[in-house]
Amino acid sequence: MRTEPLFLTRKSESEKKFRDSVRMAQEAIIRSFSSLDKPYSGLSPEQISELWRENNTVPEYGQSLEAVIERVASNVLSHSAVVTHPTCIAHLHCPPFIAAIAAELLIAATNQSMDSWDQSMAATFVEEQLIRWLCELFGYTESSDGVFTSGGTQSNLMGLLLARDAAIAHRFNWNVQQQGLPPEGGKLRILCSEAAHFSIAQSAALLGLGQQAVVAVKTDETYRMCTVDLERTLDSLKDQGLIPFLLVATAGTTDYGSIDPLLSLRAIADTRQLWLHVDAAYGGALMLSKQHQSKLAGIELADSITVDFHKLFYQPISCGAFMLKERHNFRWMKLHADYLNPHDEAEHIPNLVGKSLQTTRRFDSLKLYMSLQHIGTNVFGEIIDYTIELSEQFARRLEEHQQFELLHEPEINAVVFRYVPSYIPDHYDADTWSDELNAYLREELLGQGVAVLARTRNKGRACLKVTLLNPETTIADLQFIIDQIITIGRQYHLEEVR
Repeated sequence: MRTEPLFLTRKSESEKKFRDSVRMAQEAIIRSFSSLDKPYSGLSPEQISELWRENNTVPEYGQSLEAVIERVASNVLSHSAVVTHPTCIAHLHCPPFIAAIAAELLIAATNQSMDSWDQSMAATFVEEQLIRWLCELFGYTESSDGVFTSGGTQSNLMGLLLARDAAIAHRFNWNVQQQGLPPEGGKLRILCSEAAHFSIAQSAALLGLGQQAVVAVKTDETYRMCTVDLERTLDSLKDQGLIPFLLVATAGTTDYGSIDPLLSLRAIADTRQLWLHVDAAYGGALMLSKQHQSKLAGIELADSITVDFHKLFYQPISCGAFMLKERHNFRWMKLHADYLNPHDEAEHIPNLVGKSLQTTRRFDSLKLYMSLQHIGTNVFGEIIDYTIELSEQFARRLEEHQQFELLHEPEINAVVFRYVPSYIPDHYDADTWSDELNAYLREELLGQGVAVLARTRNKGRACLKVTLLNPETTIADLQFIIDQIITIGRQYHLEEVR
């Protein structure tokens, strides 16, 4: 039996072990991660796989925590995406605030569970206070409510679930929770844009509606949902005897940051008796912006809203929220269990488990609370505005070079573009050559540890993408990436000529 402390208790030797462990972890992070001068080490998947083949993942006998932390520093931290580096700009993957990192330590050490008051006590009131603030921020009223979630995928699933069950109860006098899907379930349809997040189709499948229940509406030239095609699609569904019940608007598409016309969609949803869910996982933070908040005009009219905090709110993964315009709609997912203290609500004691798909749930609201307390909403807004301005500057720089094709005007802070060389080898199809070159550019930038860029496709063609969440990134950093792409592209061209 081991005699060294394994848990944090009030014993002095336990407290010392905890302090030493935190200190060693801090030093490892600074030495092997945050101080790195590259956004990635450059190791290939094969090289990392080989590195881990030499590790005994689960030893029979343990070793010192110092040795374990050192191995993690060498084999994990040193070969991770350095999200704080100014050229690590691929995805909706933010550098977290220091205040939020400190909160993570408090969350892990206290290990509160948000399912019942007697497992979280004060933490319950922190979450409730933040949910009230969020509802006010998004223009909701006293009848609104919400809950913290693991992120956009879970929040979207909740939006679809509640919309489905409310629609079925209203249209067919049928309780899905008790009876499962009604005979008409196969006719139910969800509408979203063709640029909507994949979790909409995923959620439809999980809810027993099938991916076939999701009908994609065309987008316009700015990648926003086209209301003309929406009306046309709704008419077609009606003619087929199908039953649309939910309209999903996107406020910040993953690739382009595009925001669907929320006010117009609310009007159509009212006319057609549809639940309107707004997936603002990406764009929801614009509510803190002084310059760009108006882009979300109409979001306060949504029946439900998804917002993520591990994107433009700069929180460690994972952290999100789901909000309902009318809190009584949580009843469609509420279940009774004696061991979860359902009597608390009758005694006016908060009980959050009835609002979540999760039972055990982390105290993630503390991260946002501490960040807001430390930074304030003014600085939050200034950071968001800076990153949007940066994306616009980057777009203009791309346009200065004939080798680049800018594929859209930035709406938030994502920019999709292509490197399009003037030279095409005679034996190559132009599109094939360009696709191979853009894929090579991304891999070469990553392999050299120069920059972490994302890849996507536009009209079938391979593209590069940057997502400028990091306020430490400057236009000089982006110009450096442009120069590197041009240099690598020329070298690729010369190799082909040879």
